[in-house]
Amino acid sequence: MEDMNFLNSIKIAFLGIKSALKRERNFRIQFLIALMVIILMVILGLNPIEKSILLLTISVVLSLELINSQIEKFLDLIKPEIQPKVKTIKDLSAGAVLFSVLGSIIIGFLIFLPYIIKLIVRI
Repeated sequence: MEDMNFLNSIKIAFLGIKSALKRERNFRIQFLIALMVIILMVILGLNPIEKSILLLTISVVLSLELINSQIEKFLDLIKPEIQPKVKTIKDLSAGAVLFSVLGSIIIGFLIFLPYIIKLIVRI
């Protein structure tokens, strides 16, 4: 019985991701960038630690974007009119996503730059 609940929970989680891909533009953009990063890390042959760091970074960004979307949808539901406190909450949530994106860009450059330089030097 517990296995069915677990499998059902996984199914529901995938439905949430599918919904975000369908309805959330920022999530789609971030998801596509994540796929490109994954492809690039395979092509360049990154070591396991570098891959782990990038995958963790991708997970943080996508998770925060899902949480941000959830917060925005919830606030729009309970307070459809614009209020200063609601706007502040939405801004803070978006700020968390932005902070993680900027950090992930820096991490990506730190990891990918030596590989890209090696490729350029070979040419």
